[in-house]
Amino acid sequence: MDSYRHVVNVEGAIFKEGRYLLVVRGEAESHAPGALTLVGGKVEFFGNPDQDDILETTLRREILEEVTVEIEDEMEYIESVAFSTDDGFPVVDVVFLCKYRSGTPSIGDAGEVGSLHWMTPQEVILSSDVPEWTRRSIEKADEKRIELGW
Repeated sequence: MDSYRHVVNVEGAIFKEGRYLLVVRGEAESHAPGALTLVGGKVEFFGNPDQDDILETTLRREILEEVTVEIEDEMEYIESVAFSTDDGFPVVDVVFLCKYRSGTPSIGDAGEVGSLHWMTPQEVILSSDVPEWTRRSIEKADEKRIELGW
């Protein structure tokens, strides 16, 4: 059964006025510290086996905790990928496109977030500081955003 255990992680490509909110992962993070990524976190089980919309609920909570902003209720699935953390733990990562609703972005937990950056899709694509997986997620999110007319 251990071969079926994965961390489930969710991330949000938060869009506002032509830019996406990215974070530099805090140095205390066990996976990819210092990497420029989307905002998100691990799905946690709170004892309710019938939790509806667990991915979306988790993403809203993580965004509020990490960068102190709220997103609109509507979000769009972008992609899911599997990878292993730096210490070899398997992860399923699910990315959603999100619209910014309110709040001034600030660092909620300095151990998890080192800094915040609003970046255009072009800045993300051209930046040497952006890992390939973040670049790919932003490219896909921006294609979906354009398709939706956001």
